[in-house]
Amino acid sequence: MNEKLQKVSVIPPDDVQVPTVTPLDMLNRAVLAGADIAMIEKLMALHERWDANQARKAFDEAVAAAKRDIPPITRNVQGHNAKRYADFAAIARVVDPIIGAHGLSYRFRTTQNDRISVTCILSHKAGHSEETTLSGPADTSGSKNAIQAIGSTLTYLQRYSLVQMLGLAAAADDDGKASAPVDETPPAPGSITEQQEDNIRDLLEAKSVSLAAFLNWVKQKRICDIPADQYDGCIAGINNFRKAGK
Repeated sequence: MNEKLQKVSVIPPDDVQVPTVTPLDMLNRAVLAGADIAMIEKLMALHERWDANQARKAFDEAVAAAKRDIPPITRNVQGHNAKRYADFAAIARVVDPIIGAHGLSYRFRTTQNDRISVTCILSHKAGHSEETTLSGPADTSGSKNAIQAIGSTLTYLQRYSLVQMLGLAAAADDDGKASAPVDETPPAPGSITEQQEDNIRDLLEAKSVSLAAFLNWVKQKRICDIPADQYDGCIAGINNFRKAGK
C-alpha cells in the first residue's frame, strides 16, 4: 500500500496565539538554570528596557485615544484685547474625566528665580511620563499685589503648558464676536491652521517674546502665513528664543 506523505507546516494558523517570550521569562529561566551573575544582570537590563518601551507605547496609545475623545473646549472668558479663551477650570472640567478614563493624569512642578517656570508632567498608569516647561515673569498688570501677580502667572502657565502637552483645541463661544483683522488677505496656501496660529500667539505671550522679533526671525509678515511644515520648528524656536539671544 502506498502511503502519502503529508507536509507539516511550521507556520501556525492565524487563529492560533503564539506565546510571547518576554525578557522577564528569559530572566526567570536563567535563574532557574543557575546562570551566572553577568548573564542575569544583562537579562535584568534587557527586561528594564523592554518594560520602559512597553510603558512608552501604552502612553502614546492612551494620549492618542484621549485626544480623539477630547472635544474642542469652549472659550468661556474674555481677556486682553477682548480675546476670548478657555480658563483652566473650563479645560480641567472637560479634560480630567477623559484622560483619567485612559489611565492618564497630570501634575505641575514649579520653580521661581527671576522668572516663574511651570512644568506640566503627563503620566500614564503604566509608568511612562513626559513633560513640557513654560516660563514667564510675574503678572503685575492691574492692581495685583506681589502674591497675586505670582498666582496669576502660575495659573496662566499651568493652563498653557497643559494645552501644549495635550495639543488641545478651543472653540469660540457663539457670542464671542472677534473684530475683523486689519489684513483680510487669506493665509498663504499650505500655511498653519487657525488653532496653530493661536498656539503660537499664546506661546509668544507666555514667553514674553516680541511678535515683531518673531516675525522677523521666521521671515513672514503674518503668523497665519507660516508654512505648516515649519510649525514645530516655530514652537521650539519660541521656547528657546531668549537662550538663543534672538
